[in-house]
Amino acid sequence: MVVLIGTEKPKEEGHSPTDVRSKRLLIICALGALLVLTAFVAILVGTLGPIGPGIPEKISFSEAVNAIFTDSEYHWVFWNVRIPRVLLAGLVGAALACSGTAMQAIFRNSMADPFVIGVSSGAAVGAAIAGLLGLAAIIGVFAPPMFAFVGAVIAAFSVYMLGSVRGKIYVDSLLLSGVAVAAFLGAMVSFLIYFARQQYHQLIFWLLGSLTLASWDVVQILVFPIVAGAVVIFLYGRDLDALLLGEETAHNLGANPEFLKKLMLFVSALMAAAAVAFTGIIGFVGLIIPHISRLIVGSSHRTLVPAATLSGAIFLILADTLARTAVAPTELPVGIITALCGGPFFLYLLRRNSTGRDR
Repeated sequence: MVVLIGTEKPKEEGHSPTDVRSKRLLIICALGALLVLTAFVAILVGTLGPIGPGIPEKISFSEAVNAIFTDSEYHWVFWNVRIPRVLLAGLVGAALACSGTAMQAIFRNSMADPFVIGVSSGAAVGAAIAGLLGLAAIIGVFAPPMFAFVGAVIAAFSVYMLGSVRGKIYVDSLLLSGVAVAAFLGAMVSFLIYFARQQYHQLIFWLLGSLTLASWDVVQILVFPIVAGAVVIFLYGRDLDALLLGEETAHNLGANPEFLKKLMLFVSALMAAAAVAFTGIIGFVGLIIPHISRLIVGSSHRTLVPAATLSGAIFLILADTLARTAVAPTELPVGIITALCGGPFFLYLLRRNSTGRDR
């Protein structure tokens, strides 16, 4: 089922185009400020450990602030554990939301997200293979993420090959190919988990989505592909707007629909694969955030892309903070939190679309 995303009216009733642009710019600035505030609060909230001997699991708010800006006994914990984790949550949330925005545009479907092309399933297979072979003990802690990234890219490429005919992408075929590949790879994951008994619990935790691998090294690895991908999607914002009007109309407006679909598919898959490789499967971020952002700032991708990117970062930071604190001192996989939010929202979209009230 293809659910078309409605195009935005060029002028809001009672407001000039300049007023509309100023309002949207103000919203984006407000989201940026909210992201900074959310990240700062998230750094201060939650337990510390157990990290090591002599370090309590909980400290006061004032001690937490002091630990960030002074060389206190907790300084290392915040700068090497908490801050990288919050930054990783922001980067991953931004990546999933931004790639989801692009996916919904090229599929013209408000219920599409990066995982529809099998990225998460491919990453899961790669991680399961690494766990089954015990590569973490040989290569190091980055072995599962490395294999997860490779698996995600191979899955995305396979879906592209299955969904294209003579170099031309057909959206319906691509969508169905993604579902089929994801189902097949999901069965492979179950098969591999059965044999990876020793790594079972660790693998399950990763499959549910977790930010436990957060470190400055991981943050540095992810910054470039995520930021670069978001910039590329933003720069092609007007072409994505044209694509929503139909491929023939987009071509008449000067866009190249085939090139645009291939580029957006590649960039979105790369961003999602990079994020999933280090955090596991964190679902629904690419579904929820673009849709909510569209309701706030409209369908113009020049404003929708930055709004969704910032909102995705805020959402996942909040979700991870809840995952860390809900059952402290232990933590929940963050994928459980996003699924609890995204599942009902998906049903809401499905219900609304089935009654013909989608935009």
